[in-house]
Amino acid sequence: MKTREIIRLEVTESTNSTGLELGERGAVPGTVVVARAQTLGRGRLSRFWLSRPGMGLYFSLILRPELEPEDLSKITLAAGLAVAKAVEELYRIEPKIKWPNDLLLNGRKFGGILTETGSVSHLPEAQNPLVVVGVGLNLFPPAGGFPAELQQHATALSRHVEGEIDAEALLQTCVGAIEKEVRRLEGGEFAAILAEWTKRDAVYGKTLSWITRQGQAVTGVALGPDAEGLLRIRDGEGKIHSVLSGDLTLIAKFSGKAK
Repeated sequence: MKTREIIRLEVTESTNSTGLELGERGAVPGTVVVARAQTLGRGRLSRFWLSRPGMGLYFSLILRPELEPEDLSKITLAAGLAVAKAVEELYRIEPKIKWPNDLLLNGRKFGGILTETGSVSHLPEAQNPLVVVGVGLNLFPPAGGFPAELQQHATALSRHVEGEIDAEALLQTCVGAIEKEVRRLEGGEFAAILAEWTKRDAVYGKTLSWITRQGQAVTGVALGPDAEGLLRIRDGEGKIHSVLSGDLTLIAKFSGKAK
């Protein structure tokens, strides 16, 4: 069994930022950066991730996967599946996944995945691109509870499991699971990964409002990811949109139906 380097920090701005910096400086793939707290923890679309001391598990895994550039975005789905499976294994509960990177329990978010790539400007021809997979998990609610703007949307693992939560065991299990799913991705098994992911899809058949990066609003029914991992949404006129990025919000009612 290989020895893994785990860099443990009391506090950092972001484990992903630290991981990217270390990766660019030659850190070995499989290196993990974990912190008790982040001052500028971030999620998708540059959102802030609440990362107070003693509240959660915040780590980033440095990878150099053997994948084509167009396949790197699939790592987010593979990592989300991996973390969901790790939680299932340890705590016998079944998280759902909201495309592309939110982990939910009873409809509320307790975790997220942020995959980022390093600079390729100085990348040697024979070297695989640098990818850092960041994971943030709420293990416990913050002292005094979640802030008002998060109370209806956020939860913590401790609210859904009995007994002790071992952050170190969860870290090791998550890291191993992510590496396993990335190896499957490298081996051309994305269809199998997607099939498992789809069983945990939190929004299939539900109505979403999608705000594109251009600010356009699209409302429709979620049809799940396509073969490339892009979310499909069918609007009220029957047009299917493939979502690469943008803001997604569940809404209560819509005339469309999933098929």
